Amino acid sequence: MTGFLATALSFPTVLFSFLLVVVVGYWLLVLTGVLDLGDDLDVDGGPGTFLAGLGLGGVPSAIIFSLLVAVAWFVSLAGTALLDGIGLGAGTRIAVSVGVLLAAAFCAYAVTRLIAVPLGRLFPTDSDASRNTFVGRLCVVRTGTVTADFGQAEVTAADGSSAVVQVRQSGDEKMTAGSSALIYDYDTEGEFFWVMPAGPTFDPLRHAPE
Repeated sequence: MTGFLATALSFPTVLFSFLLVVVVGYWLLVLTGVLDLGDDLDVDGGPGTFLAGLGLGGVPSAIIFSLLVAVAWFVSLAGTALLDGIGLGAGTRIAVSVGVLLAAAFCAYAVTRLIAVPLGRLFPTDSDASRNTFVGRLCVVRTGTVTADFGQAEVTAADGSSAVVQVRQSGDEKMTAGSSALIYDYDTEGEFFWVMPAGPTFDPLRHAPE
């Protein structure tokens, strides 16, 4: 036990040991009901965020941080234990310990990213919810045509903001640039909207007789 504590409190493991104490303490407070996990399960890794840029998007930051710390602590602990058995000199030990620190950080990132991909499917993002608000709204085609595998359109949200989105149609109706279309569904896997031509019933102003 003494050897384990000495390894856990030696460089570089000690850096992650204190973080691990924080992580374990946090989850203990959550399990005992002292802290509310609700807000912490909000997905912070949406498109354009720091976590998304690292490939860790789609998973709550509390879980990402916990995984990073746990993996980094384990790798650094194993590396430090190996160094203790080798018996290096002071100068060489410091240099190799820095290498262990970098290796632990890299392994933590690699493993967390590997886990985050399937884990992200369990947490619906706010972007998915916001995209679903476009369903039932009119959009204006911005490409020369819309087919089953090509097309873009501009849609305006309820708050007045607009966005250019990917659109597809299941039929072969003619939809050219500037024409109106009705968004009737969103494809989560393909990340595009299904549209159909908007006739006078849905867009009377655009189809008003001249």
